[in-house]
Amino acid sequence: MNSAGRESRHLSVHIDRPRDEVYAYASNPENLPVWAHGLGGSITETDGQWVAESSPMGRVVVAFAPHNDLGVLDHDVTLPSGETVYNPVRVISDGTGSEVVFTIRRQPQMSDADFARDADTVAGDLNRLRELLESA
Repeated sequence: MNSAGRESRHLSVHIDRPRDEVYAYASNPENLPVWAHGLGGSITETDGQWVAESSPMGRVVVAFAPHNDLGVLDHDVTLPSGETVYNPVRVISDGTGSEVVFTIRRQPQMSDADFARDADTVAGDLNRLRELLESA
């Protein structure tokens, strides 16, 4: 199946904090281990690249969209196999708060169970982000 026919799922969470605050926190790679457990427990900058050594997928390299005023948090994750997975993420204004929308795409080799597990992981990460920011 070509990439145009792959299934996507949009997961979102409302955060009762202004968009700029959510973007500032979520766009800082050093904060990822705190809320994005799907990428593992640590991330370090090595030779200009952000590397998560202890991700559930093994050593991965994460390349982030440049800082911007649009709330774009897109990032590419290069897996140990060399395959790169593109992850579109947006932080948008929602009244006095914000909404974070993460699009997951079923990869060609993913089973239904793998895709559901991926969605559950991302949903957990988004809820953790909400809890952290709303309690700050």
